[in-house]
Parts: sequence; C-alpha cells; structure tokens
Amino acid sequence: MSQVTTHVLDAALGRPAEGIAVVFDRHTADGWREVGGGATDADGRIGTLGPARLEPGAYRLTFATGDYFDDAERDSFYPEVVITFSITGPEHYHVPLLLSPFAYSTYRGS
Repeated sequence: MSQVTTHVLDAALGRPAEGIAVVFDRHTADGWREVGGGATDADGRIGTLGPARLEPGAYRLTFATGDYFDDAERDSFYPEVVITFSITGPEHYHVPLLLSPFAYSTYRGS
C-alpha cells in the first residue's frame, strides 16, 4: 500500500470523482520530482499512488480538475488543484479532496 493515499469526491454531485489524473511529486534540492501518480477509479481512489515508504519532506499532489469538468461538459474555475503537505514520519497519510466546480477543500484524513 502507498504511504500516501487520496480520495476525490465530487461534492456537487454527491459521488466519487472518476477519471481525475493525479501527479505525486517530492520536493528536492533540484526542484519537484515525480514519485507516483495515476487516475482516480470509480470509487474516486487510486490503487497505487506512490511508494510504500517515503523520506520525510515536502510533497504535493496535483489534480487535473479542469480536464475532469471539461470531460463532463461542466463549467469550472480551477484548472488544477495542488495540495502541498509535509511527511514527517513513517505513518500513513491520507489526503482527500472534496471538489465542486467553483470550490474545493482538503484535510488530513485517516
């Protein structure tokens, strides 16, 4: 299992957001480096987002939300959502995204 997981819910429709491309990066001395990614499934999740163990540091998830709304022929305001967060230890990190065409929220889940 990935040390970091995510789950995207389309709050406007009240269901998981399927087909959102996600890029998972780690910040290094040379800038951002991709460590994983994928696309959300029918449950709004990605089976294997990244490595099972990650070094402490800054990471980010970039969600291609504009493509998701374009594919559904829905207007939206944010072409992408970027969530930057810190990993400080070996525990599991769950980073959910609650999404609507003109707003989003996130939190550290369990």
